[in-house]
Amino acid sequence: MRQLKTILIVGGGSAGWMAAALFSKLFKGLYDITLIESEAIGTIGVGEATIPAIKTFNELIGLDENDFMRRTQASFKLGIQFVDWDRVGSSYIHGFGVIGRDLKWLRCHQHWLKMRAEGKVSDLAAYSINTAAALQNRFMRADPKRPGSPLGHIAHAFHFDAGLYAKYLRGMSEAAGVRRREGKVVSVQLRPEDGFVDSVTLEDGAVVSADLFIDCSGFRGLIIEQAMKTGYEDWSHWLPCDRAMAVPCARTEPFTPYTRSTARPAGWQWRIPLQHRTGNGHVYSSRHMDDGEAEQILLSNLDGAQMAEPNRIRFVAGKRRQIWNRNCVAAGLASGFLEPLESTSLHLIQSVLIRLVRLMPDAGFDPATIAEFNRQTDFEYERIRDFIILHYKATERDDTPFWRYCRDMDVPVTLERKIDLFRANGRIFREDDELFAEESWIQVLLGQGITPAGYDPLVDVTPEPDIERYLADVETVIGKCVALMPSHADYVARACPAA
Repeated sequence: MRQLKTILIVGGGSAGWMAAALFSKLFKGLYDITLIESEAIGTIGVGEATIPAIKTFNELIGLDENDFMRRTQASFKLGIQFVDWDRVGSSYIHGFGVIGRDLKWLRCHQHWLKMRAEGKVSDLAAYSINTAAALQNRFMRADPKRPGSPLGHIAHAFHFDAGLYAKYLRGMSEAAGVRRREGKVVSVQLRPEDGFVDSVTLEDGAVVSADLFIDCSGFRGLIIEQAMKTGYEDWSHWLPCDRAMAVPCARTEPFTPYTRSTARPAGWQWRIPLQHRTGNGHVYSSRHMDDGEAEQILLSNLDGAQMAEPNRIRFVAGKRRQIWNRNCVAAGLASGFLEPLESTSLHLIQSVLIRLVRLMPDAGFDPATIAEFNRQTDFEYERIRDFIILHYKATERDDTPFWRYCRDMDVPVTLERKIDLFRANGRIFREDDELFAEESWIQVLLGQGITPAGYDPLVDVTPEPDIERYLADVETVIGKCVALMPSHADYVARACPAA
């Protein structure tokens, strides 16, 4: 076995500096790590919403949560509100964390389904502390001293400025020994005998070699695609949006602890509240709406003063056919793009990087190791893809050609199977290590208007009065817990206010 000696990260931004920070923290000088980026090349991110898994990454690299939030103008996130998705006028929240508590061996929602059919329960939001708190703009971190209380089961993520996050990680990485090299890569040299990457050449003529290359060059995929011709899986049949515009506006009240996604005639608009401003964007299908109309919709629906001109982005939903090809691993936009509807962009960066750490090669680059990495990565991408497609497919909207297309399109068999099973009696099962838990699928399936025909027949083991008391108790306890929580604005002001 011959050990790797050098790692070259091509590209900065969130992906590049997340790679640098993780590797420098975990490898402790085992490899020589260099990152090449050019100040002349901008980054896509103008604001990021995340999911709770980002906490694992931050903990791995040793970030103090309050310090991280102050430095990135961050706010807390309990879930995502979806407005007008099932039909115009509808709204629901996909909250992180648990729904109620299990009764015997059955999930809370199964008992709720039975009582809902009889009109004896509140909206499902009342049985999730994350959702109930979000609707009242309240927040607190989970209290580990209350493991038996809903207050011990609050799950949170963050909204933060992606540019400030990359800057923060850069400082950590350089302090840990990562060398940053300013420059623009103009060519990539492959070894003629086996197609492995040998080196990259910079605009000033410098040639930089390495054993392992991490391609964080964005949509261009300088190494993984332009040089290695890896290929791309196009998923635009299921995810027809191919344009986005992003623009910041002034912060307004209330300071919500959730991301908002509002369906528009040919796509959707995001709203991400940060401490110093609000991030906004419009994701849309160019086949169903031109750029001018899309911009007008975005700018006319800001809830604060516009702070910049829109940043325009073109993309094709999908992924590279191999995210690890020979001695190159793609991360971030170089690996593919799934629109940020469920805030998975940064998660896919971290999961690719952590998976690489778990399957770190020697200099022989064993094909079985690469194949297993790609198998696991493909599975994760495909299951996230299915979850996003669900939002478009499960709709009653028929008011525009875009929504009629989405409603009538065929979907992957893996998603169709999940929908059919849930539609029968509310059952959903998490497969292997797929990202989204059963609670996430339950909330989105119900929120998008898929009402099961029945419920698990074993619910009837419990007498109906006992079920009513159980659900009432869950709702009452969650209501009391939420009432104890401060407002999101007050919590941030006390714990982690940005300068």
